[in-house]
Amino acid sequence: MDDHQLLRYSRHILLPEIGIEGQQRLLDAHALLIGAGGLGSPAALYLASAGVGTLTICDGDTVDLTNLQRQIVHREAAVGANKVDSARDTLLGLNPAIRINTVAERVAGEKLQSLVAAADVVLDGSDNFATRHAVNRACVEARKPLVSGAGIRFDGQLAVFDLRDKNAPCYACLFPETGEMEEMRCAVMGVFAPLVGIIGAMQAAEALKILTGAGEPLTGRLLLLDALCMDVRTINLKKDPACAVCAVH
Repeated sequence: MDDHQLLRYSRHILLPEIGIEGQQRLLDAHALLIGAGGLGSPAALYLASAGVGTLTICDGDTVDLTNLQRQIVHREAAVGANKVDSARDTLLGLNPAIRINTVAERVAGEKLQSLVAAADVVLDGSDNFATRHAVNRACVEARKPLVSGAGIRFDGQLAVFDLRDKNAPCYACLFPETGEMEEMRCAVMGVFAPLVGIIGAMQAAEALKILTGAGEPLTGRLLLLDALCMDVRTINLKKDPACAVCAVH
């Protein structure tokens, strides 16, 4: 690190759990973000400000006026633009020293597998089960840690799935692909703006902990947040020995 970086990241370096070595790990790291919406916005902002050296952001949508209530990486001038381009412009304004790769599509198949394999940590901020299951499969196959977040109305969820720990569950252990899950979209159900900010910031925190080795990630636990009464609960998760995804790997 040069003098500019030492000064910029000095508040991280002062933390004994991170220090110079941990900050250097962040500078050398590559994070993949699936989604540049309500969850991806705060997550990307904190990863960029913390100095994660390379961010790859995937999102096939364009910025809509209704997004601006909660998707804080975007500005009104970007309405109509690709979300990944809007996010890149904001993030480079925050930290021009990092590298940002943009993928303006809903990635799947071999491309998703390749993107996951190239990353050190994956943050899923998507809004549908098909994408979440596809990302989980790719993370299981590549043995990459997955930080999964969700938020609707006033209810948020956060979990870390890290198959580098052989006893850790994957996303499909909690939500089987064959299960009947009701899709709830904020366009219909509504969403409290700070909720996704809280969960997205927590996703960034878990990713930074994983990359630096600081603290204890939320692996094998599900955090549930009720923002109406600001109640937080944590549930221990177990690996499903019959899981159709991680049991075969």
